[in-house]
Amino acid sequence: MKALVKKYPKKGIWMENVPQPVCGDNEIKIKISHTAICGTDLHIYNWDSWAQRTLKLPLIIGHEFCGIIEETGKNVTHYQIGQRVSGEGHISCGYCRNCRAGKQHLCGSSKGIGVHKNGAFAEYVVLPESNIWLIPDNTSSEIASFLDPFGNAVHSASCFAVVGEDLLITGAGPIGLMSVAICKFMGARNIVITDINDYRLSLAKELGATKAINTKNNAVESCYDELNIKYGFDVGLEMSGNPEAFNNLLSNIYHGGKIVLLGLLPKKTRINWDNIIFKGLQIRGVYGREMYETWYKMDQLIKCGLDLNKVLTHKFSIDDYDEAFRKINSGNCGKIVMEW
Repeated sequence: MKALVKKYPKKGIWMENVPQPVCGDNEIKIKISHTAICGTDLHIYNWDSWAQRTLKLPLIIGHEFCGIIEETGKNVTHYQIGQRVSGEGHISCGYCRNCRAGKQHLCGSSKGIGVHKNGAFAEYVVLPESNIWLIPDNTSSEIASFLDPFGNAVHSASCFAVVGEDLLITGAGPIGLMSVAICKFMGARNIVITDINDYRLSLAKELGATKAINTKNNAVESCYDELNIKYGFDVGLEMSGNPEAFNNLLSNIYHGGKIVLLGLLPKKTRINWDNIIFKGLQIRGVYGREMYETWYKMDQLIKCGLDLNKVLTHKFSIDDYDEAFRKINSGNCGKIVMEW
């Protein structure tokens, strides 16, 4: 089968012919129809320091996908051949304390497809039955291919109550953009998003941001009077992984405020701890999705009318994968989907 493989320890990705994965007794084999490029895939493509210390090569990359069930293991009971599905890309151990408590997303031994084991940028992928998620008829395959990062946004936006609150989101990448749409849909009062990419800030406005601020040109505080914000923001979502943006967020959160950390900050990030301690801030780290409560919420939000189509800005044939990666590297895009 065709697959996108990180074959060499340098920038790039390579289309290779590899054996099809074997479907085990408790597994499901999926014929891929659409995949989406994640920031993780970009780290791998660029072969940065995180990728170098994390991956064992060669590896089929990718974990955002949609496809059709082609084969089921003999013990599979809940799914049938021909159904359209996506799936949770974190495979938990099933036996640790958190897994047995129903908190598989906190499993300390989970393995991610496309990172720790072969992924979904291929004609076929195999996953445990328990990781499979059936796609509703009203959800397109293009949108279904990036349910994974949509889940990150839903998880982040659901950590604290946002109804009637003023939100500051740092980072207008795809997850930040989807967070804007989600928080707007959930009833936030003001949603201010910051970035230094004007293309993505314009997308944020289309998705419902009250203000989209390029911090190269304007300070966050410049919107306070216009939006009738007296003391600062109630909730912050850090989606950038940028130390300067995080410190800016801390400075603009009101006393007793709440912050969700999703962006991966450098290990040497320095912050003013006074902004946390003396303000009494609550900070919660988020990684992935709650398995599987977040997936249920994702389904219901889409069924209730949340529109993600504006997040999807570019589509490519899988044969043009290199062009797709160059486009996402440019930053002038939202979500990119590749059709197999």
